[in-house]
Amino acid sequence: MGTSPERQSAPGDASDFQSLLLQAIYDISPDGILVVNEQGLVVSHNRPFLQLWNIAPSKLHRRDDGTMVGESDAPLLAEVVARVQNPAAFLERVRELYDNPQLDDHCEIELKDGRTLERHSTVLRDSTGRYLGRVWFFRDITAQKNHESALIQLARHDPLTGVANRRYFFERGEQEFMRSRRYHLPLSLALIDVDHFKQINDQLGHATGDEALKMLSRKFSELLRESDLIARIGGEEFAILMPSTGLAGAALMAERLRMAVTEAPTPVAGQMLNLRFSAGVTQLKAKDQSIEDCLRRADEAMYKAKQAGRDRVEACA
Repeated sequence: MGTSPERQSAPGDASDFQSLLLQAIYDISPDGILVVNEQGLVVSHNRPFLQLWNIAPSKLHRRDDGTMVGESDAPLLAEVVARVQNPAAFLERVRELYDNPQLDDHCEIELKDGRTLERHSTVLRDSTGRYLGRVWFFRDITAQKNHESALIQLARHDPLTGVANRRYFFERGEQEFMRSRRYHLPLSLALIDVDHFKQINDQLGHATGDEALKMLSRKFSELLRESDLIARIGGEEFAILMPSTGLAGAALMAERLRMAVTEAPTPVAGQMLNLRFSAGVTQLKAKDQSIEDCLRRADEAMYKAKQAGRDRVEACA
């Protein structure tokens, strides 16, 4: 039986096809790939490598075939270093890997343009184990990192107000508890409950109540320090974690928040609400076994503030 013209092949066609196939796979790979030999000369690189690093061909001394093959990797390295957030650390690690052929590498690199690249690097050896060079793989994982960040945001923050949720408050609280114990630093917290909040929901509707909570959260966040953590831990209940802060400082901050709310009516749904809250403040004690012990005392102090007429801050030493 004869062979059709399309299936006939001349000697060498199979190897040519395999070479072209490997080159096509190399060029359509999602990874930017760079191969450098033991003398620091570029053995190979694919198009995605230059595209990933936004390296314009005009900036490089390229061969007639449009590649850097046979050239020093120094110009490529200079272009890459100029694009990373921490060039000194990046360059130090690259040099360490070149100086230590036994090392492999897997890390993430933050770029100045906001992207994140994943880097893998491994060595090339011949059949006798002799070091031949190093292969670098780069992949853009920005979308993945953004997705992970969004999931963390959802897991840690209250969907209504945007401040931390109860779960994250206790997570951070235990971290600060251990830090306070280890370094003998003060740690205080405040528990805030909006006064007569049920009346707002009953008289003006839950949508108005939700808007009031969002406005309060924004006001609290604007006044607190960056090191403080505010969380919504119940319906109209907020907790504030204040690291490296003693009782007097925490009480002063809680009073500052109360005055800011009292003195400026809150605009909600086209009307001005005269919101008020009661707060209990306490400081971590030597006998406390967890952050929950501290929170219970703040809760007791907050109820004392309620019983004393509301719209006040009560401190518990």
